[in-house]
Amino acid sequence: MLIAGDISSVELTEACLRRIEATEPYLNAFISVSAERAMQQARSADHAWVEWRRGKLTQQPSRLNGIPLAIKDVLCVADITATAGSRMLEAFMPAYDATASARLRAAGAVFLGKTNTDEFAMGSSTENSCYGPTHNPWDQQRVPGGSSGGSAASVAAKSTFGALGTDTGGSVRQPASLCGVVGLKPSYGRISRFGLIAFGSSFDQVGTLTRTAEDAAILLQTLAGPDTFDATCVPTQPPNYLDSLSEPSDLSGLRIGIPNEHFVGGVDAEVEKQVRAAIKLLAKLGAEIMPIRLPRTEHALPAYYLIANAEASANLARYDGIRYGQRQHGKDLWETYVNTRKTGFGPEVKRRIMLGTYALTTGYYDDYYLRAQKVRTLVKQDFDTAFDQVDVIAGPTTPTTAFKLGAKTEDPLQMYLSDIFTLSANLAGIPGVSLPCGMDENRLPIGLQLLGPAFKEKRLLKVAHKFQLATDWHQQDPLVEN
Repeated sequence: MLIAGDISSVELTEACLRRIEATEPYLNAFISVSAERAMQQARSADHAWVEWRRGKLTQQPSRLNGIPLAIKDVLCVADITATAGSRMLEAFMPAYDATASARLRAAGAVFLGKTNTDEFAMGSSTENSCYGPTHNPWDQQRVPGGSSGGSAASVAAKSTFGALGTDTGGSVRQPASLCGVVGLKPSYGRISRFGLIAFGSSFDQVGTLTRTAEDAAILLQTLAGPDTFDATCVPTQPPNYLDSLSEPSDLSGLRIGIPNEHFVGGVDAEVEKQVRAAIKLLAKLGAEIMPIRLPRTEHALPAYYLIANAEASANLARYDGIRYGQRQHGKDLWETYVNTRKTGFGPEVKRRIMLGTYALTTGYYDDYYLRAQKVRTLVKQDFDTAFDQVDVIAGPTTPTTAFKLGAKTEDPLQMYLSDIFTLSANLAGIPGVSLPCGMDENRLPIGLQLLGPAFKEKRLLKVAHKFQLATDWHQQDPLVEN
């Protein structure tokens, strides 16, 4: 419609801003809304479309030109606060764009605002934000998942056409599952991490939250690619992710592996029922379904939380009130450190820093951190072996649907188990996507997770797109006030 001139970016942006205004009292999905800046970007995008239609531009503007999007508040956008959901950074105003933000800006996207997140992206429910919890659009008494809960909720509530999130142990895919949207975590190194406020540097990856796999492909096409500012970003150019979506072929010849370890005790009966129905549909679309094993799945969670917390301890050491962070003065340097970190960090962040520091201390390093790294290697070997037999792995994204606000805040282990099926992909660095595949008896979304070999996002997007062409789960509307 933008290409044809049937609608303007200004109209789209105004509609999104009205939707945000109407739903924020219920959802708390945004930390900040940049209405004036968004309207300026929308007018600029409309001007580009007009100039192109008049023949004054030799190249058609990007498919993202004029599209309103939201950005998780752990990614830097120049001259907009980047809080990471923490009091520690409530006044931090970046002077530069993260590479992901810069590529969206260059493509002409409109930035509606920054979305709510668990503090420093540490959480599975977006209840750890110092700006209050985000609520699930399908049931406002339930969590949206985390840590990209604000991004997932805003997409589900149709406050934005898409959003950026980050995925360290499932923080894009898990909230996508609980909110009934599409969450894509690319391979580690596919999208630059420059300008991302770090949690676990060997796990963190920028991802997307959209309503369709096609929209995820459009965003990934813009975001992916080499970046000299990030040494962990692969130097090769990405493929054309949109090519495979237009192919008329079914899934014939595709081998999909089903790990028994992803259908163990703790998975809700309704979740298992809907996911298995989705797998049967993939078989009807031509895929060959095969049982596989991922034997180290049970060891992935403790290994992940040891390594991720150790990296968090190192990354967050900089927030001491001297170099970074909101300084809380004391009578001497040590007291300033203590006051700053005691006031600036919330309970979950403090818990993870202490656990990570413990695992790195002399006498415990070999027993905890080093062993966890060895387990990480074994988890990756499990996936390598599996992908010698199959092309894609399918299973539930989460063991349950969205749980009630406050239900797991007093039991960190139960909260961590929400990511049991997602964090293995981060240990191995492989891509994953969650897409809606059904509802439970409370009309809460259920997510199907697809995992692929490293840098095979194109394959995952094709499978997800074919599934969505055959279903309408992604077209369901949540219960939030319309």
